[in-house]
Amino acid sequence: MEKGCNLRSMEKRNGVEVNEGVYLKKSIGYFVGVNFIVGVIVGSGIFISPAGLLEYSRLNVGVALSIWTASGVLSMLGALCYAELGTALPSSGGEYYYVNRGLGPIPAFLLLWIKTVCVMPMSSSILAMTFAEYAIQPFYSGCPAPVLVKKGVAIAVILTISCVNCLSVTGGLWVQKICTFLKMVALVIISIGGLVLLAKGRTENLENAFSGEIPNVSQIGQAFYQGLWAFSGWNTLNYLEEEVKNPSKTIPRCIITAVPCVIVFYLLVNVSYLTVMTPKDMVSSAAVAVTWADRTIGHFSWIIPVSVAISTFGSLNSSTFLQSRLNYVASRERHLPHVLSMLHVKYLTPAPAIIFSTIFSIFFLIPSNILMLTNYSSFAEWLMVGLTCISLIVLRYREPNLHRPYKVFLPFAFVMAAASFFLVLSPIIQEPEVEYVYALMLMLGGLIFYIPFVQFKLHFKIFDKITCFLQLLMEVSPPTEYSEIKCQ
Repeated sequence: MEKGCNLRSMEKRNGVEVNEGVYLKKSIGYFVGVNFIVGVIVGSGIFISPAGLLEYSRLNVGVALSIWTASGVLSMLGALCYAELGTALPSSGGEYYYVNRGLGPIPAFLLLWIKTVCVMPMSSSILAMTFAEYAIQPFYSGCPAPVLVKKGVAIAVILTISCVNCLSVTGGLWVQKICTFLKMVALVIISIGGLVLLAKGRTENLENAFSGEIPNVSQIGQAFYQGLWAFSGWNTLNYLEEEVKNPSKTIPRCIITAVPCVIVFYLLVNVSYLTVMTPKDMVSSAAVAVTWADRTIGHFSWIIPVSVAISTFGSLNSSTFLQSRLNYVASRERHLPHVLSMLHVKYLTPAPAIIFSTIFSIFFLIPSNILMLTNYSSFAEWLMVGLTCISLIVLRYREPNLHRPYKVFLPFAFVMAAASFFLVLSPIIQEPEVEYVYALMLMLGGLIFYIPFVQFKLHFKIFDKITCFLQLLMEVSPPTEYSEIKCQ
């Protein structure tokens, strides 16, 4: 049976109707793919990162804009590298699947461990907290919103998005389309406002752009963290490859369209900020977009916090979507519990994987230090990008006859690998912090689970009973080609 076709037959198992042809649908085409990439990239970063990037650039406007551009170019190169891997090795597992093929199961499992248990849930927690901050701040004018209220709203939005994605793949995509449209409207308003102010001669903050202090190597690395965090999400479609129509053509086309569009918008938005704020004003502002709105659109400034909330809502929706697909594929490879690879028999969504991701995302809301979570996430994320690009290089030489519908210019992979390890090492060498030690310990901690349960395949019968219980409770079934466990 072809993926995405109508269901062929049904049977009853323990009173639950199970579809004999359970597959992920091919529901993502060119326009939806571009929408998804833009939707994931344009999150809270462009509204928050400019101040931090400018601070690490030592208030040097020229250096800051250069790092924004370089961050976009680096993201573009990374996306093209991932496009080759995504079309040559079609799987919704993203980096996990590529590293497993190129470097072996242990690096792949460690990557999966940190991505599943740390990076993606932390990212969702940060996005949920950012959404809560901007969604409720207008109701607390002049004072910060209570922490408990923010966390309550953050948990509520995580649960809402999880329910939408559990009930319908199409519903999740429609949420993404709407949020992407609205957030791009906000960026267009800021961009056009900046162009109008430039036309009126507001260029004083852009003159002699490179006349300030030059940052050191560590500061450049940290500035790139800010810029690249705002661009994170360029590898979106690699997690959804099994749901992309004609992926060998669609994925590269989506990347080549989406990433340059985001680069242009980001540069226009940063220039717009600088037309109404000095570099010092930007660094001292808690939210540069809100400050920009207060100085330019007056009584309509409420539009910006609403736009930021909508933006982060869309990014959180995408993050939930991607986490579930990674868990789904890793479970099929027996690196996560079997139940996570099952699909709901009615909605054909990976409901167990979504629920698993939701639990971890809510757990990471407990700590209140978002900066700490961001440091953990960024450190691990760029280590994974480096390992993935090394896998691409290894596969080029080890499997030269592998069918590659799209081939990236190989030096791009070397550039990405070098840049990734520079980003990981530069903050540690110059200014070592304990957060990075914790992140490394957490990554290596995955071996505690890998050695007994994956390497030596330790298995207890109780695991099968738990799997069958959860399968019946959630009304889920293994995908047709992976169906192994039969509940009696």
